[in-house]
Amino acid sequence: MNCAKFLELRLRLLSRMVYFGYCTSHVPPIYTRTGDKGTSMTFTGERRPKDDVLFEALGATDELSSCIGVAREFCVDAEHSIVERLEKIQCVLQDVSSAIATPRLSARNSHLKKTAFNKAMVTELEHWIDEYQSQLPPLKKFIIPSGGKSSTHLHVARAVCRRAERRIVPLVRNSQIDIEPARYLNRLSDFLFVAARYATANQGNEERIYHRVDNVNDSVSVENPPYTDKS
Repeated sequence: MNCAKFLELRLRLLSRMVYFGYCTSHVPPIYTRTGDKGTSMTFTGERRPKDDVLFEALGATDELSSCIGVAREFCVDAEHSIVERLEKIQCVLQDVSSAIATPRLSARNSHLKKTAFNKAMVTELEHWIDEYQSQLPPLKKFIIPSGGKSSTHLHVARAVCRRAERRIVPLVRNSQIDIEPARYLNRLSDFLFVAARYATANQGNEERIYHRVDNVNDSVSVENPPYTDKS
């Protein structure tokens, strides 16, 4: 099943659940055929082309949750303490998707109330970042994704998170969605970076440092540029 069709089905299920407050015993089929002509539906009932910026943002957020899921499985194997937090983040990303799927131009107040994003989630991420950061050595040089399977997959998730944030920015700029989901993704990429470093340290692995390569036949240079935070 492609991502757009999966998202459409998920939105249909969400619509039924939030309006009726329960799940019936009837399970709708995986295929709907409603997207065969290249359109999909938002939570508000609006149909848009599947390559619309809104569905690009939904797809990137879905991909992000999948990447975190892979990283989480590696963290389970390594017995990292961040496993439960990663699972909670995946649940919050479902709320991010709900907010994205509710464009203001076609939403009623009842839609917006049901999919309003809780800004306290951003504050929680900041607390987690501070907690892990306090246990890590200062970062004085650029690092490259490394430090073990858990750490490396958290770095992959961080990169996908940045892309998901970029996909949401046009929706915020055009006032289609609230800014809070974008703030969450911005803070989440910081959390995933710190979590990757934490996983490396927790396993006793080494962070690989960026070294400038001046010529194709040279080994890495001893000199390294100072680290500066670009967030």
